[in-house]
Amino acid sequence: MEYKDYYKILGVDRNASQDDIKKAYRKLARKYHPDVSDDPQAETRIKEVNEAYEALGDPEKRKAYDQLGANWRQGQDFRPPPGWDGWTGAGAGGRARGAGPGAGGADFGGFSDFFESIFGGGGMGGGGRRRGFDVRGADREDAVEVTLEQAMHGAELSVTDPRGRPQRVRIPAGAKDGSRVRVRGQGDPGVGNGAPGDLLLEIRIKPDPNYRVEGRDLYRDIPITPWEAALGATIEAPTPHGPVNLKVPKGSQSGKQVRLKGKGLPGKTPGDLYLRLMIHVPPEDEAGDWYEKMAESSSFNPRELLDG
Repeated sequence: MEYKDYYKILGVDRNASQDDIKKAYRKLARKYHPDVSDDPQAETRIKEVNEAYEALGDPEKRKAYDQLGANWRQGQDFRPPPGWDGWTGAGAGGRARGAGPGAGGADFGGFSDFFESIFGGGGMGGGGRRRGFDVRGADREDAVEVTLEQAMHGAELSVTDPRGRPQRVRIPAGAKDGSRVRVRGQGDPGVGNGAPGDLLLEIRIKPDPNYRVEGRDLYRDIPITPWEAALGATIEAPTPHGPVNLKVPKGSQSGKQVRLKGKGLPGKTPGDLYLRLMIHVPPEDEAGDWYEKMAESSSFNPRELLDG
């Protein structure tokens, strides 16, 4: 009989964890299940995948299989070594996990002679038939655009999922750019009685005309007059949470940032709002001869410390 490399069939390394083996099995089960696959070799492949997982998905069976050694290659002529009595972990006439022709289950036929030479008939139910399995559907991914206000306060949106179906989705308050919202049961359908997968929506915050968003922090420019910058002042400044009284420190330079803690996007650790003070000079016709008087009387030179 031919040796079967169950690791190769599942596409995993011999040192793969049990979790990796389970993930590989689920992926291939979805790919080759006759109910969903158009592959003409689907029935043959699903039998191989099913058998490989029956051997490797159980740590005790996997240990027995590994005892045969790693030097065999797929397709080589195989005979159990002298003295090999087969795996007895299920006990005489035992039934492996998921064995037996359950009602409504798909029938993928018995296991190979190679499998039975190692494990005996314990991996199958009566009559050499094995019940089909239930596989959870795959998750689907998509993106949804929201305004800063919707991200700030939360919103309920109507979105179209990847299958073209309208869905109502709740965007939580404080959803930041790149975060995800999980919509249960709106992914790919499961196989057999497997539950459907989920729809994972990535939040993308639309560019805002007033605020720049970085994580949960927000940034905005606030114009001030030269005298407010020089003398200091308390001005009214807008924020996403409503206007606040903002203190402009005396002698502020254009570009100075004032941090308002916790005034960014809400969350377990709320973001901050950074207001950048930008000095705007009045038009010449409004200032009159003020500019000329300042030029004549002031010795201030903002370039005197420039190098080169």
